[in-house]
Amino acid sequence: MEWKYVLASAVFSLVGIFILGVCFWFFEKITPENLWKEIIEKNNVALAIVAGAFMIAMGIIIGSAIHS
Repeated sequence: MEWKYVLASAVFSLVGIFILGVCFWFFEKITPENLWKEIIEKNNVALAIVAGAFMIAMGIIIGSAIHS
């Protein structure tokens, strides 16, 4: 096993997680309500599905961008 590939994988994973966090923060800022308050306190399942779909979509886009 070559450690440079393990290190590169870890660095790209951290960069991807950071970018995903920034994108979710931006998504939360452009929506009119506080996402976590709606999901946790008011049990808004539809909003939870939208937030999950956003996270999956951004993860696929970021993964594709890092992989190429």
